[in-house]
Amino acid sequence: MKKRRRQIIAGSIFFILAIISGSYNEIAELVLFSVSYVIVGGEIVVKAVRNISRGQVFDENFLMSVATIGAFAIGEYPEGVAVMLFYMVGETFQSYAVDKSRKSIASLMDIRPDYANVKQGDELVRTDPDEVKIGDLIVIKAGEKVPLDGKVIEGSTMLNTSALTGESLPREVNAGSEVLSGCININGVITVEVSKEFEESTVSKILDLVENASSKKSNSEQFITKFARYYTPVVVIIAVLLAVIPPLVVKGATFADWIYRALAFLVVSCPCALVVSIPLSFFGGIGGASKRGVLVKGGNYLEALAKTAVVVFDKTGTLTKGVFNVQQIQAQGISEQELLELSAYAESYSNHPISMSLKHAFGQDIDNSRISDVEEISGHGVIAVVDGRKVTAGNHRLMEKLGVPYYKGELIGTVIHVAVDNAYAGYIVIADEMKEDAARAIKELKASGIRQTVMLTGDTQSVGQKAGKDLGIDQIYTELLPGDKVDKLETLLAQKPEKTNLAFVGDGINDAPVLARADIGIAMGSLGSDAAIEAADVVIMTDEPSKIVTAIKISQKTLKIANQNIIFSLAVKAAVLILSAAGLATLWEAVFADVGVTIIAILNSFRALNV
Repeated sequence: MKKRRRQIIAGSIFFILAIISGSYNEIAELVLFSVSYVIVGGEIVVKAVRNISRGQVFDENFLMSVATIGAFAIGEYPEGVAVMLFYMVGETFQSYAVDKSRKSIASLMDIRPDYANVKQGDELVRTDPDEVKIGDLIVIKAGEKVPLDGKVIEGSTMLNTSALTGESLPREVNAGSEVLSGCININGVITVEVSKEFEESTVSKILDLVENASSKKSNSEQFITKFARYYTPVVVIIAVLLAVIPPLVVKGATFADWIYRALAFLVVSCPCALVVSIPLSFFGGIGGASKRGVLVKGGNYLEALAKTAVVVFDKTGTLTKGVFNVQQIQAQGISEQELLELSAYAESYSNHPISMSLKHAFGQDIDNSRISDVEEISGHGVIAVVDGRKVTAGNHRLMEKLGVPYYKGELIGTVIHVAVDNAYAGYIVIADEMKEDAARAIKELKASGIRQTVMLTGDTQSVGQKAGKDLGIDQIYTELLPGDKVDKLETLLAQKPEKTNLAFVGDGINDAPVLARADIGIAMGSLGSDAAIEAADVVIMTDEPSKIVTAIKISQKTLKIANQNIIFSLAVKAAVLILSAAGLATLWEAVFADVGVTIIAILNSFRALNV
């Protein structure tokens, strides 16, 4: 960018000096115009020659070079330099737009772990994850993100793996357990032996996908590429015929006049406005989306998103937070506060997520002197003595095991039954909470033209139906395994309206097959698994369902801008091409029809960044 600016400034200065000197000295004028031309157009001519030697003849560099060198040959020095000067201005606008889009995408990528605590002897050395090698030992403390994949060799903790597994319950890991980068260490300290380098991690894969997004062209971009491939040779042939035939067959026609017309024709015909502005529209849309926390992997996916009619959701971790919270307390014979207190005390020695949610709901410090004889029964619950009373807290199997009659009505969520001295004292319901913007996302999707919303979940029918109805989802399918989700998606794909697309939104490894099969796969990527992010076409980096609406609106806006640029560019070029052939347009009008239209189209493309 700095180099281009210097070239434009220096070229403009010599251009102005040449115009001033023209009235005094013709040789000085030619020299100054030539210097200006070399400064702003030298690289383009060199590129044209290099491309011709490689067999790439008909491109914008060739057209600009032929037109401007031809202008010099017939003595039209100002027009020859002006064409190159304005072409350089257009290229600078393009570079600025691309750079702005890249920066907005790069700012999104600030999600990589900043460091890894590498164990060297008895010391911990904070190291860039890039520099950590396979086999190194890293220590991950509570609250830190797991920076690299590996195996736990010491310690135990709870990891928030909801994005990796699709399950709301965090996973307990200890020596021998595998851990994946992107998980959050909740409460313990673990030592991990690294099994993969950072290049294989989730964030590196996302960066790689961004770099390669331009290779996945939209239909509009593919059309322009094919159009330019055939269009450019045709207009060059027409220009040659325009320069040669009329002077030979039309009485009074001169070669100088018709060569000038042909050169103007060549300048106008350069497909820069289309070749530059259409990809730039989509790149601008991708950059604009990234500013809002939406990563789109290519222009083809952005275009497909604009034609979405059906959106299918996973539930856990996608529409819900994937964390447990106390939703309901029903006491029997004691107060609700006392029931919660006794349960929190009984569960106080456990690091199980259910125990953590009970302690969080109680919200007070635990006095360990009040607790004794704690016994944790795996898969059932906990028995402890609190203030001299035997408190039993667990699932229905624990109540049945102890012969305590309990409430058997239908409850939605995980139910903790509590007995005090073998007498039933009530129950506490713990359930996954909906994300704050989930209901708004469904409502806005319908308002934006989405015809149908569907939820596919592995949860029980009661939990899934309640969640779906609360959110206003049209169709709800429950108790599905990953394979069942794919089968159900196939049915939905067969039923969708013609020439529309189906988007699936998920977050875990178990969603990867469905993400890959959908027309557009959208992954919740803040803590999303490698498999889900890689299988998806769009990644919501903030884990907010409402960003799906944002992505669709940006895609629709981008497609509209691209279509505007195509129609505007072709209309202006067609008009000026006819005028050039008729001798009614000079090189100056040709410059506007080429570079001017390009700049206007680029400025229009900037609108895709403003979201």
